Formats: sequence, C-alpha cells, structure tokens
Amino acid sequence: MTPLRVPKTFLALGLTVLLPLSGVADSPTEVPSFAKDVPLVKTSEPIFQFNGKDLTGFYTYTKDNKREDPNQVFTVKDGEIRVSGQEWGGFVTQEEYSNYHLIAEWRWGNKTWPPRVARSRDSGILLHCVGPDGAAGSGWMMSQECQIIEGGCGDFIMVGATIDGKAVRPSLTCETRVGPTDKQLYYEKGGNEVTVNQRYNWWGRDPEWKDVLGFRGKRDVEKPTGEWNRMEVICDGDTITNIVNGYVVNVGTKSSLTKGKILFQSEGAELFFRKIEVRPLVK
Repeated sequence: MTPLRVPKTFLALGLTVLLPLSGVADSPTEVPSFAKDVPLVKTSEPIFQFNGKDLTGFYTYTKDNKREDPNQVFTVKDGEIRVSGQEWGGFVTQEEYSNYHLIAEWRWGNKTWPPRVARSRDSGILLHCVGPDGAAGSGWMMSQECQIIEGGCGDFIMVGATIDGKAVRPSLTCETRVGPTDKQLYYEKGGNEVTVNQRYNWWGRDPEWKDVLGFRGKRDVEKPTGEWNRMEVICDGDTITNIVNGYVVNVGTKSSLTKGKILFQSEGAELFFRKIEVRPLVK
C-alpha cells in the first residue's frame, strides 16, 4: 500500500522548510502549481506549545458558561486536547503573538451536537484575536479565521465583533477568481486583487459544497475523518499564509489585524489536537 502523504519538516540551523510529498495515493486531483510553492521560513525555538499534559498557557471561554467549563468541553487525556464541541467557544492562548509560524495537528472525532448533528463538522483557528471575549458572538473574538470545516478546510473568514457598542470587522486582501456558478471568491495566485471583510474560499473548495455530515470535495487536501491533519499558518507582518497537509491553500495580505491571541474553536463537532506550537519568525 502506498503510504499516506505527510508533510516533511526539515530543521537545520533554525531554518524550517515545508515540503509536501508527491506521487502518493491520497494526493488531491488538479493541484495548481502555486499550492506546491510552500514558503521557506526561518524560525527560532518555540515560544509557546501545548505541553501534552494540561491547558497551561490557555484559558477556556464559551458563550454559555464564560470561563467556567462545567460540561468539560475542553479536556486533556493521553497527550491530546479533546474539544467536545458541545458548547460554542474555544480555548485561547493567554498571550498575544505576531510574526510567527503556527503548527497545529488535529483530527475529527465522531460526536456532533445540535444544531449541527447532521451537518458538516465545523471548527477553526482564529488568529490575531483582539477585544473582549465573546464580542464576536458564539463565544469568539474579532479575528482572522483559518476555517476548519469538512470540505472547506483552508477558507479565510473575517470575524467581526461588537466592541464599545460599535460593530467592527477586520479586512484582508487576496488574489482571487470568481466561481462560475456560485459567484463566490476563491484564492487564486495572480488573480484579481480584492479587499474583503467577510470571507473567501481556499482554492480547491468544491463549488457544489453542501452542509452535510462527512462532506468530501474532489480536491480536498484534508484527510478523512479520524486521521491527523497538519495545519501550518505563517503570520509575517500583515501577510497570512495557510498551509494544510503540505499544500498552500490560502494567502491573505494587508491584514488589518497583525497581533493577538490564538483561539481554537468549539463549534458543534468533536475534535482533538495533539500538537500546538508557536515559533517566532527570524528575519
């Protein structure tokens, strides 16, 4: 059996080079050349990482219970963080970060919760979170979201919030194409540059995507349910590069947010994290 594709990371003198393996069974079809052009990043040792034992360095927050967690939405066992998905919210870094390389390894569990029991498993990693906890609704903060959802892993969402009584929303500039049937924006290197404050899709999102449990698109780079995925996000000044399982799936520039906390969502679906690491970029 051909082995599953796993991104390789080479560490030498602080230089991290991310390269996808090629010619393997689970490679997506019709991969554009720019998706294989993974940037080289030079980093130093991690300034923050999940310790494999508990949530030291994080706090939890949900819409219903704020910083209390009576339902144990967030637990640690056997070196993994379990997010039950029962409540809307997330676990959040205590500190703010900018100019970093984030590495997160995650997989879906089996449990889903109302009102998304039969809908696609949904979560996300929120970058540059600022403002009060819960100001964005559903227990989140104003931020730039790297979407984690079945069929849409890699979309960018600009998460707005109400702060000091005013509705505010971040913005991000992207090179895009317009879907011929759905008229949505998709990342396309060299495409039309557009500044948005809502969302735009990763390059391979299926235009016939449906919000149903277990959805898989023909070009998905996300692994099947239960297998480990590796999401790497490079935040370099006002540029955000999103890499999923060794492929560049999305890039945004001129981000209106460049520093903040990092939030890992609970949004109706069980998922697990075994590695979370923040490495500072070295210029």
